[in-house]
This record gives sequence, structure tokens and C-alpha cells, in this order.
Amino acid sequence: MSEITTLSDATFDEHVKAADTPVLVDFWAEWCGPCKMIAPVLEEIAHEQSGKVQIAKLNIDENLDVTRRFEVMSIPTLLLFKDGEPKVRIVGARGKAQLLQEIQSYL
Repeated sequence: MSEITTLSDATFDEHVKAADTPVLVDFWAEWCGPCKMIAPVLEEIAHEQSGKVQIAKLNIDENLDVTRRFEVMSIPTLLLFKDGEPKVRIVGARGKAQLLQEIQSYL
């Protein structure tokens, strides 16, 4: 079972603002090779860091409002939200250790 939440323009604000843990949102698209490469890494983090961080995905082709609002220009872009506010922006695919290191101070 996936522990990753799929977000949309309609559900984004409600989910991110209501979260009691930080939310790492993966802005991705079906045609993006690097997005597919980091998907298993995000699955592992979602499983291993359960209770500390939530992982969510937002398809940029289907959700233009949120994509534009956060000025996502290239993908994959990962935004870490804490208390409903973006705290960390990671552009490009990363390995698990590097990704965890970049978000660690907010977990």
C-alpha cells in the first residue's frame, strides 16, 4: 500500500495546511524520467519516516494553479511545507541520503 497522498489543485491547500507533520510535495509529470527515478526513494522515505513527514505528489500537467503559485519551472521539484508554509525547495532528482539530509532540520 502506498503511503503517498495524491494532491490536486482542489485538495492541496486543505491537505498541506491541515497537516500536523511537515509535508514533502513532489511536483512531477508522467513524461518526466527523473521523476520516475525518485518515486521509489519517496516511497521508502514515506514508509521509514511515517509519523515524521508526509509525502504527497502533485501532477503538474493536471494541476496548473498550484504549480504556477509555487513557481515550479522544472521537475522534479520537491517542496517541504511546515505549518502550511514552504520551507525547502529541492529541484532535480536526489538520492535518499541527500534528500533526507536536506529536509532533516524540519522533521
